[in-house]
Amino acid sequence: MVFSQKKISYDLVIFGAKGDLSKRKLIPSLYQLEILNQLSENTRIIGVGRAEWKKKDYRKIVKSSIKEFLNKKIIKKIWKKFKSRLYFCNIDVNHISHFSKLKKILFKKKKNIIHYFAMPQNTFGKICKGLGKYKFNSSQDRVILEKPVGNSLKTSKKINNIVGNYFQEKQIFRIDHYLGKETILNLIALKFYNSIFFNNWNKNTVDHVQITVAEEVGIEGRWGYFDKIGQTRDMVQNHLLQILSIVAMSPPHNLKADTIKKEKLKILRSLRMINKKNVNLYTVRGQYTQGFYQGKKIPGYIDEIGAIKNSNTETFIAIQANIDNKEWNGVPFYLRTGKRLPIKHSEIVIYFKPVNYLFSEKINNIPLNKIVIRLQPNEGIDIFIINKIPGLDSNYKLREVKLKFDYKKSFKKFRLCDSYERLLLECFLGIQSLFVSRNEIEASWKWIDSILNAWENNKSKLELYKAGTWGPKASSNLLKKNNKSWNKIIC
Repeated sequence: MVFSQKKISYDLVIFGAKGDLSKRKLIPSLYQLEILNQLSENTRIIGVGRAEWKKKDYRKIVKSSIKEFLNKKIIKKIWKKFKSRLYFCNIDVNHISHFSKLKKILFKKKKNIIHYFAMPQNTFGKICKGLGKYKFNSSQDRVILEKPVGNSLKTSKKINNIVGNYFQEKQIFRIDHYLGKETILNLIALKFYNSIFFNNWNKNTVDHVQITVAEEVGIEGRWGYFDKIGQTRDMVQNHLLQILSIVAMSPPHNLKADTIKKEKLKILRSLRMINKKNVNLYTVRGQYTQGFYQGKKIPGYIDEIGAIKNSNTETFIAIQANIDNKEWNGVPFYLRTGKRLPIKHSEIVIYFKPVNYLFSEKINNIPLNKIVIRLQPNEGIDIFIINKIPGLDSNYKLREVKLKFDYKKSFKKFRLCDSYERLLLECFLGIQSLFVSRNEIEASWKWIDSILNAWENNKSKLELYKAGTWGPKASSNLLKKNNKSWNKIIC
C-alpha cells in the first residue's frame, strides 16, 4: 500500500496511554504506519497517564503491545526509528496544574498537536480545560474523540459543547472505526461507479436490506460498564447507523467531507421514529443465558462476574428501521447485533425484488437475488443470481449460484489495513471524510433515545437466548411477519 499524500509533521498526544484501546489498536497501528513510511521524520508520540513511568518504561510497554497484538516479529530497523518518537508524560487529568508537564515536551519543537482522548467521556472536560490553560488548542491543533460521544442526546450535546468551547468543529475528529474498514469505503465505489448497481440501488428494485454485526465475545470483565450502556447504545447508535446511512445515502456531488456528511445526515433525519406506539412492532431486545461455545460452557449475562441478577440490560437487539424519503419509502432495513453469538461476523445484505412474470409458477421456490457484502472476517462481496441448470429437459430448472469476490485473492499484492491505521493517517492529513459530524451524532441519538424511552415506558419484554445461538426467536419473527428471514451465516 502506497500513499501519495504529503507527510505532515505533528505531535500525537495519547491520553489514556495505559488503556486497552491504546495497547490493542493505537500503538500497533502507528507502528504499521511506520513500516509503511507514513510518519514524518519529526513526528512524536507522547503517551499520557498517571503511571510513574520514565521514557524507557513507556517504550518497553509499547514494544510489548506491538508483539502481543500484531503477533509478528519486530523489525529492528523500524523499531529503532519508532522508539525514538516515543515520550511519556505523567499527568493526572483531575489536576489542571499537571498539564504544565506537557509544556516541557511539546514546546521543545513547536508544531501541530493532535490530542487523542482514549479515556472515559467524563474526563473530556477536564482534559480540555488543561489543554486550554496551557494553550495546547491553537487553530492548527486537533482532537480525536472515541465513540460513543455521550449515552443520550442530552449528554452528547453536553460533551460536544465542552469540547466545542476549546476546539472548532473542523478541528474535532469523532472516530467510528467501522468507517475506516476497506469494505465500508468500497461501498461508495460499488454503488456510484458501477452502473449495474447505481441504477438498481433504490426502492424500485431493492426488496429489503439486512445489516448484521455479530460478536462472539461476552462482557470480558466489563460488566459494570456495559450494564449501564447496553448493546443498543454501544453498537447501534454508532456502527450500525453509520453503515445504514452510507448504504442508503444518495449520490454526493463530490467526495468532499462536508458533502458526504450532508448526504448521510439526510438519511439519519429521515428515519421513522420508533416510540411507545410501535416499539414492539419494530424492535426485539434480548439477553443471553447460559449456553455453549465451541463445546465450552458459557455463563449467562447475569451469571458473569460482578453481575446483578435482575439486570434488564439488552445484549442483543434487532430493529426494523424505515426511511421515510422518496428513495427508500417502503423498503425495510433490518439491523441486528448481539454478544455471545456463534461467530464474529459483520455483513450487509441487499435483497432485490423478484422478476416473476415468466416464472410465476416457480416463484415460491426461487430465492431473491442478493448482494452479500462481508465486512469481517474474509472481506469480500458475494452476488447470488438465478441460473438455469444445464440439461436436455424442456422445462426450465433453476438454481441459485454465487459470484464471488474475495479481497485477499483479488488483491494479493495489497494488504488490508486496520481501520485505525487509515483513520489516524486521515486525521494527520486533516481529512474529515471518514469521521462523524456533530449533527450525525445528535441525529442518531435522537432516534435511539426514542427507542430507549419507549422500552422504559412500555416495560418491554426482554427475550432470552442461549449463548452461542443467533439470538431470541422473536428476532426471526420480526422478519417472518413480512415473509422474510435473516440471511443464513455459515459458522
